Amino acid sequence: PLPNIAFSFLLRVIKDQPTAEAMHLRSYTTPMATTALCTLIRHTSAFTPVARQVASLPMTSSLSSRSSSTYSSSHNNGIPPKSPSPISSITSLFSTTEEVDPGVVEGTDLRVLKYPHPSLRAPNAEIPLEELTGPGSEISKIAKEMFLVMYATKGVGLAAPQVGINKRLMVYNDTGDPKKWMSETIMVNPKIVEFSSATDIEEEGCLSFPDMSGDVQRSKWIKVEAQNLKGKKIKKKFKGWEARIFQHEYDHLDGTVYIDRLTEEGKEG
Repeated sequence: PLPNIAFSFLLRVIKDQPTAEAMHLRSYTTPMATTALCTLIRHTSAFTPVARQVASLPMTSSLSSRSSSTYSSSHNNGIPPKSPSPISSITSLFSTTEEVDPGVVEGTDLRVLKYPHPSLRAPNAEIPLEELTGPGSEISKIAKEMFLVMYATKGVGLAAPQVGINKRLMVYNDTGDPKKWMSETIMVNPKIVEFSSATDIEEEGCLSFPDMSGDVQRSKWIKVEAQNLKGKKIKKKFKGWEARIFQHEYDHLDGTVYIDRLTEEGKEG
């Protein structure tokens, strides 16, 4: 190798000098030889660090937003479509990977209903305070089982009508990871009180519409009011991914499904 040749040459030069001079030259040349050797090593291709190749994850879009000052199915009228923006490696809205039909889910009899099941279009009743604070709290049990179903389907959000319970209840975990239980959110009787006029368009899918997806326009941020499982009123502002999850699940509580929100391009796709 080149470094060995260079080092041998330097030693030969030193060896050929007269004894007195050689002693002096060795003391002077040794650090020079070391420096030269290091320089050669750095510039020799055999020792050049291999550049790390960064694997590019497949980027797919999955969020969006709506506009206008009233929250209705017609609020998108007159809004020019915007280009989808890539967001992480999520393949369809409310699924961290491709959603699956888990069949029987251990710990619950609940199942995700598929469109056009009538429960997906039926009115959803508000949950009275006594159902939240009463003994055993049936709503708490339902919410827990909804999470079991949601995780089994590889989803990140689920509304009560999707499992045949026509009540205004939704659950979600924006990470989709059951181990990150601190990210679990339960919303009782939620409502959107304000939303941004700024919107974006992202591809959405739905557990009730397996193997389907399309572009949906939604607000970039929203302000919501709801109750927790103890009946306490809560107010929150959501933006981005979490805002889109909430809007998607909130639609289910109004009997609206994501295909009702598809852009013209989404309907054609």
